[in-house]
Amino acid sequence: MDNTEQKTALVIGATGGIGGEMARVLLQRGWRVTALNRAPERIKVAAELSGLTWIKGDAMNPGDVRAAAVGVSLIVHGANPPGYKNWAKLARPMLQSSIDAARATGARLLFPGTVYNFAPDNFPLVDEQTPQRPTTRKGRIRVEMEEMLRDAAKPDRHGKIVRSLIVRAGDYFGPRPGNNWFSQCLVTPGKQVHKAIYPGKRGISHAWAYLPDVAETMMRLVEREAELRAFEIFHFAGHQLKDEMAMTQALRAATGDTGIRQGYLFWPAIYLAAPFVTFCHEMLEMRYLWQTELRLDNNKLKLFLGEEPRTPLTDAVRQTLIGLGCLGAETAAPVTSAAS
Repeated sequence: MDNTEQKTALVIGATGGIGGEMARVLLQRGWRVTALNRAPERIKVAAELSGLTWIKGDAMNPGDVRAAAVGVSLIVHGANPPGYKNWAKLARPMLQSSIDAARATGARLLFPGTVYNFAPDNFPLVDEQTPQRPTTRKGRIRVEMEEMLRDAAKPDRHGKIVRSLIVRAGDYFGPRPGNNWFSQCLVTPGKQVHKAIYPGKRGISHAWAYLPDVAETMMRLVEREAELRAFEIFHFAGHQLKDEMAMTQALRAATGDTGIRQGYLFWPAIYLAAPFVTFCHEMLEMRYLWQTELRLDNNKLKLFLGEEPRTPLTDAVRQTLIGLGCLGAETAAPVTSAAS
């Protein structure tokens, strides 16, 4: 970044997982960061986010997003329907608001991708060119959202394009609660870990993505804007754990408690609750990702950046447990860094 000019970013979804992490790393890099929220006056801001400028507005309202995006060079679209409710009705319109704002301002649009786009017939290794033939409703929506970005990269009737960047990763985990399997299944925020409830099939490898590492990766890509194409996709490999015991062993190492037991999610209960609980319904739809091995090929990312930012697993799990209140009143210690 030019030292004489402070860049500005708009983060939509700064109270969420990836949106919050991106806001943190942007502030650390010296960016001026604004965040859109329907009720900013109700938000309890963490110390590291005290530099955020909150703007009241709704991601569903294109006018609100365009107004908040005036003067920015980056829009981080980290918005997700809360609790997975009304996903089909909300996800695409919210993204369209960000696309419209990016087109009006000329900002790069950063979009966190998922593995929902892929079906088991393309497993286990998927790269940026792997065909997307989703078999789930949410997977089809995610493909449509990426197609919206691909189409927006083509000149409109005024010759304007939308530059976008998609970084696709596996299951998120990190030091703040959110809609992820780690904090809503494996452990219980605010409680000491005695048993890890694993949702996957025994012996199946699974891709985990530590949110601060994902945000650091995104930031490094953003910092090389001049080298990015108008529509760009990268895969983030993260921690590819060989089986269910690998995460339990990481929990034991992170807590120093070798007595943490291995448990498994009782899926029949999820089936019974699914008609009444939206999150359970969504869990069932995505169950196939826990029954079949999927690995993200990050060769393109490593060639571009030279490495993939990666915090050692034990450190990442420890920081996550501290942030979730699962290690009592302990203070987070600095973690060592690694890359692959």
